[in-house]
Amino acid sequence: MPASSTQRVLVLVFIAVAATWFQGSTAAAEPAATSPPPNIVVVFADDLGYADVGCFGAKGYATPNIDRLAAEGIRFTDFYVPQAVCSASRTALLTGCYPNRVGILGALGPASKNGIAEGESTIAEVLKRRGYATAIYGKWHLGHHDKFLPTRHGFDQYFGLPYSNDMWPEHPTNKSFPDLPLIEGEKIIATNPDQRNLTTWYADRAVGFIKENKDRPFFLYLAHSMPHVPLHVSAQGAGRTSRGLFGDVIEEIDGSVGRILAELEAQGLDRKTLVIFTSDNGPWLSYGNHAGSAGPFREGKGTSFEGGIREPFAARWPGTIPAGSVCREPAMTIDLLPTFAELAGADRSGDRPIDGRTITPLLLAQPNAKSPHESFSFYWGRELQAIRSGRWKLHFPHKYRSLAGPPGADGKPAPYQERAIGLSLYDLESDPGEKSNLAAEHPEEVERLSRLADAAREDLGDSASNRQGKNVRPAGQL
Repeated sequence: MPASSTQRVLVLVFIAVAATWFQGSTAAAEPAATSPPPNIVVVFADDLGYADVGCFGAKGYATPNIDRLAAEGIRFTDFYVPQAVCSASRTALLTGCYPNRVGILGALGPASKNGIAEGESTIAEVLKRRGYATAIYGKWHLGHHDKFLPTRHGFDQYFGLPYSNDMWPEHPTNKSFPDLPLIEGEKIIATNPDQRNLTTWYADRAVGFIKENKDRPFFLYLAHSMPHVPLHVSAQGAGRTSRGLFGDVIEEIDGSVGRILAELEAQGLDRKTLVIFTSDNGPWLSYGNHAGSAGPFREGKGTSFEGGIREPFAARWPGTIPAGSVCREPAMTIDLLPTFAELAGADRSGDRPIDGRTITPLLLAQPNAKSPHESFSFYWGRELQAIRSGRWKLHFPHKYRSLAGPPGADGKPAPYQERAIGLSLYDLESDPGEKSNLAAEHPEEVERLSRLADAAREDLGDSASNRQGKNVRPAGQL
């Protein structure tokens, strides 16, 4: 064949291949561009442990609505928060970043002068680019000054508490807290509100928001103040369970999920809405019968053991998530922002880098879907305490708090004592309670996870090794 003919054939083949590739690329992107984006509801509890809902092992009360999310959707068995404390955990959820990257650690209080930085993008800001209505009802905890409030960071509506509900004059051990503000928008509308009404008020607002926005996509963030102490329940919910006040509180939270599901059905939005339920960290064990349960896991809130950082997670999206699915791949709250952005077809091209990755294949229970992360890092403050990769979790030497004796009761905490753990490797598949240190038997895994941890230290820092972190960003300041 003459050279010119060969060239013409090659050109035609190239055009055909390019056309096929272009059509495939267009088809892959088309759902986000042409399909109506889904409504998204996130119900985020406070200090609710892994075994505090029925489908994860709760006893003494019932959570039929949360269980329904799992039965008609998917349950994640290995879902994490990056730090077992309020502000850090909520920062990760809303920004898709490890809290160390964006400088919000611990639990911000009335005296705090910092909060979420103006340049960080929240889930609400990302989804507003696709025309979403956005609202948060409940606990914010990313800064209580005007510049840090939800209405300055993508939320159209806000009603709730700016920080934890125990940060008020009736705290059992710290009487120095000022009056607790209840905020609507950016205005304090009451102080020291009757906390028996909080769960009901939040649910009322959530149902109203769904009604108001039934004809447009919406993002609803229902961030319950409970079961963080002090526990409060409405008169209608009191005395209903054999687990006492704690059980009553959880059943009332479950009822709020039921109200949301009922309203979605009433508005014909059931199959158009992704509903997720999870929590910010494990149980506050020192409060005894006013605290929840981490089930088979070690320790609770305030630690990097599984009891502090592994959370129940259930999601429902009828017609999209196969009913009765179970995901055993590890994932984290940082993954929800990029996943929501992908599902909504929202543009994140101008945003700052984040740590989360889309878990859409996991969420939709696609066959053979795997975690997009090689590892997860767990900090306490600025100290890197543990890292998980696959089935293995490596703890670095650190101190942690543990109950010194019997737990407290009826709203009064028991004291903690300080304990220490050395370099410890656990196989979470065979030993989820982190009891058997296998570091000596598997030095190759210790070395592999240590290398991953060194990369995290280089990126995010580590106070234990005096590393500053090359890619951290400052929190917002007054």
